[in-house]
Amino acid sequence: MTVQPLTPTPNSPREKPAPTAPPTARKDAAPSASAPGGASPSRRRRRLRENLVAYAFLTAGVLCFALFSWYPIVRGWLLGFQQVTFARPAEWVGWDNFRRLFEDPLFVTAWRNTGYFTLLALVFGFAAPFFTAVVLNELRHGRAYLRMTVYLPVMLPPIVTMLLWRWFYDPGPGLFNNALELVHLPAQQWLESENLAMVSLVLVSTWANMGTTTLIYLAALGGIPGELYEAAEIDGASIRRRLWHVTLPQMRFILMITLLLQVIGTMQVFIEPYVLTGGGPDDATVTVLLLLYRYAFIYNDFGMASAMSTVLFVVLGTFAAVYLRLTRTKG
Repeated sequence: MTVQPLTPTPNSPREKPAPTAPPTARKDAAPSASAPGGASPSRRRRRLRENLVAYAFLTAGVLCFALFSWYPIVRGWLLGFQQVTFARPAEWVGWDNFRRLFEDPLFVTAWRNTGYFTLLALVFGFAAPFFTAVVLNELRHGRAYLRMTVYLPVMLPPIVTMLLWRWFYDPGPGLFNNALELVHLPAQQWLESENLAMVSLVLVSTWANMGTTTLIYLAALGGIPGELYEAAEIDGASIRRRLWHVTLPQMRFILMITLLLQVIGTMQVFIEPYVLTGGGPDDATVTVLLLLYRYAFIYNDFGMASAMSTVLFVVLGTFAAVYLRLTRTKG
């Protein structure tokens, strides 16, 4: 008599696993509701409503930008080819405004003075914030207080800054001449001398604007990895070598951008010569924007003023394009 095994054999029909469809086959069998083609109508309507709201906000922003930025630019270009006095309808005069502009002797003087101001501003205003930021970054105590002190002039209204420095430069009871008198040096005609007037304006501009640039440099210095300085110190590098081989390469991009912005900003200097010197002495501080202001609001020749602004726009745009092209190639 043979005993049948209780455990069924693998070939038993009862133990044969039920055939299951592969996962891919089951996914294909059931259509997904999240597929783009299978989205429900309510979901499509909600998505369309969200897109319409996004396009509405985008359109409002573009319209505001076009109204307050693009339209004045285009309108300024058109005014450069018209004779405009706002007392009678504008008259199209072609290139006549540009021809009269280039024949004006003050046109060359204004560009020469503006270039001189920009050069001095780069010497003082580009180096001073950088070294101030490096010194503040090395301090261990009083750093926050000194940062606030450096940025404080930026918070002053520009006209207050100009009036304050007018008192500093006063040839009588001014601060600077009193300081020179204490050390037995002769008093100076800060704003009345042709040799000192432009330098005096550059000092005002540097003092009033260096706070923002210093904070930008401090933020860039904070992003430099400390391991680089530690490795340089282990190798025995001095402060000068760490500055040259670590700090400057790591801040190269920030320095290039601030240089471009500073050149563009200083080429548009206006309030310093307008308030402190009025363009004198003997037109030694007449800048491009100050001459543009005279055309528009003193001579009532808005066509010449618009032609001047168009020339300035072309010069700054060309400079920015060439600068970015050269720096991109070297980078």
